[in-house]
Amino acid sequence: MKHNWLKTAGITAGVVSMLAVTACGGNNQNSPAAAAANDNSQAAEAAGGGTLTVYLNDFDAVIGEMFEKETGIKLNIVSGNGAEIMSRIEAEQGNPQWDVVWIDAMPSIYGLDAKGQLLTGWTPENVSGLKDNYESLIPEDGSYYPTGAHAAGIIVYNKNKITGDNIPASWEDLSRTAYNGKLGMADPAIAAPAYPFVSDFFEGKGIDGGKEYFGTLMEQGLKVYPKNPQVVQALTSGEIDIAALQESNAYSMVSAGEPVELVWPEEGAPASVRVAAIQKDTDKAEAAKQFVSFLLEPKVQQELVDSGDESYFEPSAEGVNPKTDRAAEAKLNFTEAAWASEHEAEIKQWFADQAVQ
Repeated sequence: MKHNWLKTAGITAGVVSMLAVTACGGNNQNSPAAAAANDNSQAAEAAGGGTLTVYLNDFDAVIGEMFEKETGIKLNIVSGNGAEIMSRIEAEQGNPQWDVVWIDAMPSIYGLDAKGQLLTGWTPENVSGLKDNYESLIPEDGSYYPTGAHAAGIIVYNKNKITGDNIPASWEDLSRTAYNGKLGMADPAIAAPAYPFVSDFFEGKGIDGGKEYFGTLMEQGLKVYPKNPQVVQALTSGEIDIAALQESNAYSMVSAGEPVELVWPEEGAPASVRVAAIQKDTDKAEAAKQFVSFLLEPKVQQELVDSGDESYFEPSAEGVNPKTDRAAEAKLNFTEAAWASEHEAEIKQWFADQAVQ
């Protein structure tokens, strides 16, 4: 779920904090709560003080309060879709306004590292608590760390319209002529998880093979929407009957009682990996490191699963339980970050060119 582009959670958190101080003014200053608040204040001061600016595309409703409660450090949260965040970072190259970026666009963050824009050479102490396949995603220079991954797309279809032998079981099935004009997906140039979705096909099939696959779908009337919520709207209104849809949006449709069924193809779903990285010249490096380490904590990831707005994902930390109604055998396919970054501009341009034609 996306929210207003500019959102200053720190202001809200600050007001809450002031009210809490006022309310406690006449109480015992030696209480456990007062002691904890004092500890947090000292920790925040030790981390450099001030407010940490975090660019992100999800969890903006909960993460600021969670982090301040744990550390006493306030967050200034700037949220937007993937294209908005990366465009903002690009525009601020000469004068970065962010301390941490946390987004499900690993190829783009890999690209920032290649341009020398990320803090490197540090390792969170709790990184040993990550699952092996997520620890393997960490680059050698330690420029970013994965907090989890979700399916960038699974197959969702209207069960009142798609029945019997027409129900798809694989990604190749989407090229059936039976779906002419009825298939939709998000735009890889705008939606953060949409590029990881398409890049998985281009990596697996090769550049020409990827163009052939999506070219076939486009010839059959594939409809491309800016973001996944617009794909949901199209499914709900009957504008399309079948879609490649990011998994949290897909499960939300089921929860809302929409007449849809979800298909996790046996060959797996392209993964969109959410990573956190620190701006190399930030003057709040210690607080930024605390935030990245915080995101790798099992209890934090569990709280995001239990209460976050994009709660259907595979946590990167050991011992965290995904949503109980998430497919138990959900298979995610991880595209190699360097490959996806190298070809990002080329693939996005190809999709843009097809839209013009």
